[in-house]
Amino acid sequence: MGSLGQLPIWASKPCIMGIDEAGRGPVLGPMVYGCLYCARSYQKTLSTLQFADSKTLKEEKREELFEELKTNESIGWAVDVIDPRDLSAKMLKKNKVNLNEISHNSAIGLVRKTLDLGVLLTEVYVDTVGDPEKYRVKLSEIFPAIKFVVAKKADSLYPVVSGASIVAKVTRDRALRDWVLDETAENMQRNFGSGYPGDPETKAWLDNHKHTVFGFPTLVRFSWGTCNAYSKDSVEVVWESDANDEDESKGRASKRQMKLTNIGFTGVKRKSEDIESSGKGRCKFFQARKLELLSQF
Repeated sequence: MGSLGQLPIWASKPCIMGIDEAGRGPVLGPMVYGCLYCARSYQKTLSTLQFADSKTLKEEKREELFEELKTNESIGWAVDVIDPRDLSAKMLKKNKVNLNEISHNSAIGLVRKTLDLGVLLTEVYVDTVGDPEKYRVKLSEIFPAIKFVVAKKADSLYPVVSGASIVAKVTRDRALRDWVLDETAENMQRNFGSGYPGDPETKAWLDNHKHTVFGFPTLVRFSWGTCNAYSKDSVEVVWESDANDEDESKGRASKRQMKLTNIGFTGVKRKSEDIESSGKGRCKFFQARKLELLSQF
């Protein structure tokens, strides 16, 4: 997503870029990285456009500024929207990718995509994630031709980062506002508040939308520690998985039980295939998706 069309003439001259994120802390919704870039000669004009740290602006003002920058032919912009499922999957997989690394990779991707468009980036200003100097060195090693300035609260120090902050924040706000819930439970509703763990409305929504077997809706970053408190009532599951026999010389595989707590259920008697195939008594999750039991593949 971002500004489209033929590359403007100014993009072939030395350009600056600002990078910032929105939605790093919430337990709900995507994290969005945004960038804004323009010719270095446009810097003074950029500082007159009333860009500021998006957190200090009211929603109406952010929307207004975003619409203005979208029509400004002297500015380019782009976003990277990271789905909550992707965040949790990366943070929980065997070779974990922590939130800082996910953030770094997103920022690096925005720089790379902008360069691939043909924009002559010479300076990039970044709101830091982690240690500013280590982050700067990391970026400089990847893009040695670019001067990087990495700072805390860069969105309040550099107008180009302030603009990126508005791009990221408005994009995330709209993503949450237009979010289509995949789940079809009867009690699903959208009054989830700000999505931050400390928001009472968000807490209430999480409590009302947890499932003892399937966990939370896909809007939720289930890897967040916030979710642990809501999984106390979750039932336990035992998964059957293939495992190689310790005696490999026999070349046989044996079955073993892998116990995963707080995810599913255990000790439940299997229903007959006839009942399963008919769909009677099965969870609405399966019924809504028209999932059937297959005895042969």
